[in-house]
Amino acid sequence: MTENAVPGQVQPTSPAATTSAAPASRFGLTTAIALIMGSIIGVGVFNLPTSLAPYGPITLVSMGLTTVGALALAVLFSALARRLPADGGPYAYARVAFGNGVGFINAWSYWITAWAGNAAIAVGWVLYVEHFVNKDGNKLFSILLVLVGLWVPAAINLSGVKNMGAIQVVTTILKFAALAFMSTVGLFFINTARYLPWNVSGQSPILAVGSGMAIALFSYLGVETASVAAGKVRDPDRNVPRATILGTLATALVYILSLVAIFGILPNQDLASVSAPYSAAVDSMFGGTAWGNVMAILVIISGLGALNGWTMICAEMPLAAARDGLFPERFNRLSKAGVPAFGIVASTVLASVAMIVNFLGDSGPRAFTTLVLMTGITAAIPYAFSALAQIRWRWNDRRALVSAENPWTYWAPFILAGVALVLGIPVYNAQRRHMTRPQAVPAYR
Repeated sequence: MTENAVPGQVQPTSPAATTSAAPASRFGLTTAIALIMGSIIGVGVFNLPTSLAPYGPITLVSMGLTTVGALALAVLFSALARRLPADGGPYAYARVAFGNGVGFINAWSYWITAWAGNAAIAVGWVLYVEHFVNKDGNKLFSILLVLVGLWVPAAINLSGVKNMGAIQVVTTILKFAALAFMSTVGLFFINTARYLPWNVSGQSPILAVGSGMAIALFSYLGVETASVAAGKVRDPDRNVPRATILGTLATALVYILSLVAIFGILPNQDLASVSAPYSAAVDSMFGGTAWGNVMAILVIISGLGALNGWTMICAEMPLAAARDGLFPERFNRLSKAGVPAFGIVASTVLASVAMIVNFLGDSGPRAFTTLVLMTGITAAIPYAFSALAQIRWRWNDRRALVSAENPWTYWAPFILAGVALVLGIPVYNAQRRHMTRPQAVPAYR
């Protein structure tokens, strides 16, 4: 029985068994940090200023509060990784704490989160690619571009962990450079008059901040990715917690500073109407469109990096579940390159189908929104059970919840989910005047 095991509960397999890659093919702290940052920083954050613009610069407060919650989640997952450095992350925590049934639910929901999220990232990625090609919006061409965005990262992952890790480090450096540029150089182009009016939503400050938080919550999905891929990380009980904290802190810093810069560079009414706010901000800083195009290219690279990292996560979750007998055995087979090829291909096929179904039914932006909402709903389950697992273990360890680690760490997923649900109330009230009556259902005969 492991050091922190709870009697009567499912125990994780041995450290050797939880390793999905040979020691030589595992990656270290630098790549683990790149995995965290590369998974968090996708394409959505580069559209975040436009999404927040209807509420105004007051949403900088929203982003700050959301960042506190994200850091709490990072502390939670780093604590869980120290306690149980097993492949599968949230799935492994739920299974050991609550048994195979709950473990399966968490593995299934997180797997959906991963491949549906990949589909969403690919759709958002194409919206930036079409800054240069397919400007007439041909839907078939858009679908082909999305398929390229999904299957190129899949091919990289199939070639082996070493290639995947190298690509992840390079793309993370480039995407971080784009955000770091805006969060440093952009600060020198701020016009403080742009921050007024502070709240343009017509709502009270509390409601405006809350609405901004509901939008910003999606920007931090991915803080748990190093724990999911713990079997690919060297010395996971040491490197996974460090990567989780350092990666989230670095991401949070450039997120907030770049938002401060963009709100101070572009007038709010312009920010609300542009499709590529980072490119528009760079164009405003230096004039012309050349530097804005460079920024768009960096965003495209950012999307590929996120797809590369999440494609690995798509396969790691079912691999961990298959090793424990909860998923079909085929997910547990490794290719000659030492990767779970069946999981990579199956997840990419599902992402492709989800993308095509949504794209055929609606436009690119609406398809992106649908997939993002699907991802957010399914992600809430493993996040919540991860917090419950830590609470249960702390209780069984007979430690007070108030100790060296703040209790906010464990309650954050529940509080943030509750806040996100409550924020729907003002949205509903605001939309009431636009609502149509439900269609009457004829009596059954």
